Amino acid sequence: MKMVMAAYNIGVDEEVMAAMEELGVTCFTKVPRVVGKGKTTGPRLDDAVWPGANTLAFFVLPEGRAKVVMQAFAHLRATIGKKAGLKAFLLGVEAQTD
Repeated sequence: MKMVMAAYNIGVDEEVMAAMEELGVTCFTKVPRVVGKGKTTGPRLDDAVWPGANTLAFFVLPEGRAKVVMQAFAHLRATIGKKAGLKAFLLGVEAQTD
């Protein structure tokens, strides 16, 4: 199993979730408001000085499906990701409970 972890601007959550729905990815965990600083997007600290926040989404999938999801995130990054700071990471999952 693999986990795709994606961080992106809260404003593009609809587009991200629509892309996942298109792929039939229905199981996920989301942290709706996280703060941080990216290389090109600058700080998003959800305050008066550095407004804005990100969303963190996790998808645990079989390896083949995870690669398809990563390709979808690559496409999203190419289209909306530069301004949204969309990043996705593929991580190994050692165990999960049933």
